[in-house]
Amino acid sequence: MARIKEFDRDEALDAAIAVFREHGFEGTSTEMLLKAMKIGRQSLYDTFGDKWKLYCLAVERYSASETSAHIALLRGKPRALEGIRLVMERVVDNANQACLGVNSICEFGQSRPDLAALHHAADRRLKNVVVERIREAQAAGDLAVSLPAEAVADFLIANIAGIRIAARGGAGREHLQSLSRLALRAVT
Repeated sequence: MARIKEFDRDEALDAAIAVFREHGFEGTSTEMLLKAMKIGRQSLYDTFGDKWKLYCLAVERYSASETSAHIALLRGKPRALEGIRLVMERVVDNANQACLGVNSICEFGQSRPDLAALHHAADRRLKNVVVERIREAQAAGDLAVSLPAEAVADFLIANIAGIRIAARGGAGREHLQSLSRLALRAVT
């Protein structure tokens, strides 16, 4: 007779995300995951597969959540530039927490096609909305029209990653705010 799962799958996955955010894939042991997720080894394998599958599920869930949060802010204000500013402020405000997306790209680059596909999907989803809002800001005269919206989006998204990496390297809030302001200033 099969045993009934005695844990919440989403809560366990969120706990795994927290561990992977801080330690990366290679730095995370199965024991660390089991302790954080409060499950047994067999439950891990039965529910999530192996450590790599769990990692991919964690990256996918984290990326979907972060992308949705950014999109909500981007679309949350009538003036597109204000939505863009809110995203940059959110990145600075949350920079003290490791970013699983950026850390995953730094750890694996393009070496794992399944993981790269997850990153590309989240990137496309976010970039489409960023480009949309940049075009609106350009039409309103809030952002320079001399640059293609796609290039501005790439620049801002790269700066988001840069801010998160700078924070991981120990940069303080004032430094991160300065990076954010300069990124916005470069495109206005």
